[in-house]
Amino acid sequence: MEFSSFLTSLATSFVIFAVLMLLFTWLSRRRGNAVVYYPSRILRGHNPFEDRRRSRSPIAWISEAFNASEADIVAAAGVDAAVYLVFLSSVLGIFVLSGIILLPVLLPVAATDSGFKTAAESNSNATFNDLDKLAMGNVQAKSSRLWAFLAANYWVSIVTFYVLWKAYKHVSDLRATVKINSEWKPEDFAVLVRDIPFDSQGLGKEEQVDSYFKALHPNTFYKSMLVTHNKKAIKIWLELKGYKKKLARAEVVYADSKTTSKPEGTRPTNKTGFLGLLGKKVDTIDNCKEKIKELATKLGVEQKGSLRDKQRVAALVFFNDSKAATSASQTLHARMVDTWTVTEAPEPRQLIWENLTKNFYERQIRQYAVYGVVFLTIVFYMIPIAAISAITTLKNLRRYLSFLKVIVDKKVVSTILEAYLPQLALIIFLALLPSLLLFLSKEEGIPSQGHVIRAASGKYFYFIIFNVFLGVTIGGTLIASLKTIINQPKKIVNLLADSLPQNATFFLTYVALKFFVGYGLELSRVVPLIIFHLKKKYLCKTEDEVKEAWAPGDFSFATRVPNDMLIMTIVFCYSVISPLIIPFGVIYFGLGWLIARNQALNVIVPSHETYGRMWPHMHSRILAALIIFQVLMFGYLGLKKFVYAFLMVPIIIVSFIFVYACNKRFYKSFYYTPLEVANKDSKDIPNLESLYVAYVHPSLIPEKPDDVDHFEDVQTNVSAKESV
Repeated sequence: MEFSSFLTSLATSFVIFAVLMLLFTWLSRRRGNAVVYYPSRILRGHNPFEDRRRSRSPIAWISEAFNASEADIVAAAGVDAAVYLVFLSSVLGIFVLSGIILLPVLLPVAATDSGFKTAAESNSNATFNDLDKLAMGNVQAKSSRLWAFLAANYWVSIVTFYVLWKAYKHVSDLRATVKINSEWKPEDFAVLVRDIPFDSQGLGKEEQVDSYFKALHPNTFYKSMLVTHNKKAIKIWLELKGYKKKLARAEVVYADSKTTSKPEGTRPTNKTGFLGLLGKKVDTIDNCKEKIKELATKLGVEQKGSLRDKQRVAALVFFNDSKAATSASQTLHARMVDTWTVTEAPEPRQLIWENLTKNFYERQIRQYAVYGVVFLTIVFYMIPIAAISAITTLKNLRRYLSFLKVIVDKKVVSTILEAYLPQLALIIFLALLPSLLLFLSKEEGIPSQGHVIRAASGKYFYFIIFNVFLGVTIGGTLIASLKTIINQPKKIVNLLADSLPQNATFFLTYVALKFFVGYGLELSRVVPLIIFHLKKKYLCKTEDEVKEAWAPGDFSFATRVPNDMLIMTIVFCYSVISPLIIPFGVIYFGLGWLIARNQALNVIVPSHETYGRMWPHMHSRILAALIIFQVLMFGYLGLKKFVYAFLMVPIIIVSFIFVYACNKRFYKSFYYTPLEVANKDSKDIPNLESLYVAYVHPSLIPEKPDDVDHFEDVQTNVSAKESV
């Protein structure tokens, strides 16, 4: 990439960010937009403008976000949000401490050498720009200057070890402190039981679960709830909700149609056929009331049938003591691994009900099948990504799409295309992955939404390594130089070595585009704002519809964390090869940390809480990126014919030892809840029945009050009776 294209990319990205930040400052002060910019505050009962009247500064939000304590973050957005901020600050700390040494040392060392000049003299086709001269590629082979780059690898590694050890301890303490001091939750008294075996004595499933757990936990067992196949009940329940919403909307429309000149108003009508466009025309209000009555009756029948006849081989078992529930979740209950599998119960809103009933062998088969699909997808994704990296350059566009020469050869157009085209192509292509990976992770049979997100994030990390680096860094070089490789296969090593520092410029602009434009859009919330006002003006009739239009989401960790991991891996792997990328990494994670704090305080409403269970996965992937960086540098120093490249081996070994030590010291307290954390003797024990009811799926709660007694009778038959 030419230096002018790089500056164009950087400048335009910054201008876009500045415009979006000014838009945020202006739009967020308008009261009609409060529900878009401060939904979390509003839902917590706070006035979003109360503390902002005293300051009209456009950067007042920065001060508020920066000065907020971790306790404020936890209170507003939960422990998961606070742990995510620890991840951002940890990576930021690593890059800041690394850059303090690497930038003033490595840049002069690289810039004052003449490796590229020598290569250009020996190869008339070689072209290099000023940015390339600031990279390790400008250092000549066998040069004593390579000692500085070897030492830099050790510095980055030591800094990473120090920051991550402190961060792991901090997150472990935060998780324990919040759990100890928080109010009782339903999951504190429950365990998830799967793989209930066939009972040869002919007992019903509820009697089987009762007798098994009463025998093993006679003093602490409370009751059990059998998981049922309620797919049909859910379908009816969702349809019933839809008609209730439609009825409320129709009544508002009818009320608004009443005027002084026409007090009787106009009753809304609709057609009963496809999408309301075909079929018989009916009165909407009367039709909805009739359908609601019909579906309520139908749902009641289906509820009783599901509870009585559709029990499955999974259950939620409740204890009258949290320590007993914690002990039970960590105890091997049966001799055979495929029966009576007991684990901690996820919180009610996390449960993926259809996955609870999948047996042990089905889960194993699904897991291996999904891993196979992911492997094949990674391999086949490399082909288009490598093609994109090779084609989306001006040189190759001219070669493969000759009809574009007239446009591409114009100076202004070529500068813009070279600055943005490859990066935008990669961003768009990678944006398609998260939904696919979430679907595949769910198909493994994972029981909770939080676990699905962690699994999807891990799969995405594999894509980052095998597609972004092999696809962009190596694949582009292989395709562009395919003819040379065929004629002279021995040159493949030299071609790959030369490609590493040159691709650093591509990643510089990629990172800049991500943090300036991506974070600018996130902060300004222009897209959610436009969507909200369009819905409010043209689609929303009731208060519930308006609230649904502005209802905020969570941090979407399944997509957010992998994207951060991508940037982190890029900056790690090019931090020594091209140290100029470090400031861009610092800006990305610094801005990300600041904007994420603002979103956590004002916007984000968590959909579930795992108390930082994702941290070990974040931690291990930071270390995975570090090890990849170390191996990459070991190979690159070897390609530079540096005879002391073998000195990289000890630090790689130390990295694996550090991974092992962290897992041994900290990981189990994240996977299991320690008994000292589960012990909340100072807290009043809540009503156990209310904790039990929290796990009842909404589709199984009786619609008609008259059915409550009968429903409780049915529920008693399928749930374990209270222990005596």
